[in-house]
Amino acid sequence: MKIIFALVPILFFTSNTLCQSVPKITSDSNFSIGRKLEFHSDVLSENRQLNIYLPLSYQSDSSKIYPVIYLLDGSMDEDFIHISGLVQFGSFSWINLLPESIVVGIANVDRKRDFTSPSQNELDLKELPTSGKSANFIQFLEKEVQTLIDKTFRTTQEKTIIGQSLGGLLATEILFTKPDLFDNYIIVSPSLWWNDKKLLKEKPIPYESKKSIYIAVGKEGEMMEKPAKQLFDLLNENKKEHTNVFFEFLEDKNHGDALHIAVYNAFEMIFGKKE
Repeated sequence: MKIIFALVPILFFTSNTLCQSVPKITSDSNFSIGRKLEFHSDVLSENRQLNIYLPLSYQSDSSKIYPVIYLLDGSMDEDFIHISGLVQFGSFSWINLLPESIVVGIANVDRKRDFTSPSQNELDLKELPTSGKSANFIQFLEKEVQTLIDKTFRTTQEKTIIGQSLGGLLATEILFTKPDLFDNYIIVSPSLWWNDKKLLKEKPIPYESKKSIYIAVGKEGEMMEKPAKQLFDLLNENKKEHTNVFFEFLEDKNHGDALHIAVYNAFEMIFGKKE
């Protein structure tokens, strides 16, 4: 009998729960955080896709122009969504971490091909057989992507590039070979081991424009950590007065989770948090 009485409250509660009405959905539609541009690249001889985040004020203030942040590994299932979220958050007036900016996520087709220069290392060639076409991709960025964005949207001249891992390798190559393509370089966990660290032995092309360069690496082993620090030392020792170079060792992060915090810190260092 005690068992029966013990079940009564449970049955009563369950009955009340089942009787509660479910709210009626009055609208159900897709939610979008940006635009998708598709076009044919003559440089790469293939179709490419750009994912675009526009600041909140872009539609309401037709006179305003915006700096552009170019994101490598910018597919929807890669880094586009969370980096765009950082940009939106950081540009809120009560945060004021960086100016409202357009984010251009460059969706990948073959990042191993596009982000690497030719290598003489046999293991590199075995593991990344399609590699070695970064020169074409850099031309694609300069001649097609930047031109398309500047003609399609209201942009300033200020350009930032974000690259991690092989993307960080490519961002470093651009800094060394075509530095004026971007004003700010955010280089996270760069794969500078590529081709026996040959890029670190190259002499960077001189530039006259103002630059801010942020380099970060997590606790990723000597193969990643040491070259990243060497890159910082190289750039810092030869920097000009109008260049700022920053380095962070994110000891509590690894290759998989360093990017998000690194980009936030880079925004703070490069753009300067205003009180």
